[in-house]
Amino acid sequence: MTQFKSVAIVGGTHGNEFTGIYLLKKWQQQIAEVSRPSFNTELVFANPRAHAENKRYCDQDLNRQFSEADLANPTLTGYEQSRAKAINQQLGPKGDARIDFIIDLHTTTSNMGATLLLLQQGEVYNKLAAYVQQQMPEVIVIRDDDHLAQADHRLLATLGKFGVIVEVGPVPQSVLRADVYQQSEQMTQHILDFLELWNKQQLPSLPSDIDAYRYTESLTLPLDDQGNRLGMVHPHVQDSDFNALEPGAPLFQCFDGTVMTYQGESIVYPGFVNEAAYYDNNLALSLHEKVTIKVSE
Repeated sequence: MTQFKSVAIVGGTHGNEFTGIYLLKKWQQQIAEVSRPSFNTELVFANPRAHAENKRYCDQDLNRQFSEADLANPTLTGYEQSRAKAINQQLGPKGDARIDFIIDLHTTTSNMGATLLLLQQGEVYNKLAAYVQQQMPEVIVIRDDDHLAQADHRLLATLGKFGVIVEVGPVPQSVLRADVYQQSEQMTQHILDFLELWNKQQLPSLPSDIDAYRYTESLTLPLDDQGNRLGMVHPHVQDSDFNALEPGAPLFQCFDGTVMTYQGESIVYPGFVNEAAYYDNNLALSLHEKVTIKVSE
């Protein structure tokens, strides 16, 4: 049976997401709050330079640099690419990591509430999601590219043997909100409690299955042939993360007054709606399908 002996809590992967950074500062002074008898907990400030410059990143998005191929590529020498290699040395190496479990703390400008992102599949993740939802019913569970081989995943949390992302919003970039801070802290504590109970084989009775969402694709804002934006997210969708979006429903409000509708063939569930950090790529939202996680499998 898997035993978790080392856990890393990471904050500041994106320098302008303040919640995780300030939680790290708190826990550095009160390490007992994130300590458990059966494993060691380390705190990692992932991108201090981007935080000092009040940016998401300096050269590249740090949370897209952790595939094994990129970590092994000596030609990738931007600040975040180099930082990823340093973190890999500190916590990894990926594929044979020193750290058993990584909790990467993030926030979003989207109205997603408290969200747990699962990046891999398996019994640990299924039971973790069920436990966290049991303790904190408002948590939304997302299966995010969990079909990918761990070596190909580019996210920091996949550097460890196991890992998840805590994502809470809405909160503007470079801003602290007490409710988002509290939900982030609460979810992190539940994850740590789960790992402790798992190690001791003392997990409570869990539901046989839970509802979750599986990421399928991202949609861009409407653009003309020159790449200029033609519109924005429609009010029908804005702030409606994880509400059903039906075929033919309003999706984008164009500046000329026209409305573009969702052209898919089935009901989907938007997330990361109008996320400010994705505007550099003109991404408007992510689409998800509703799925069931079988906890006992």
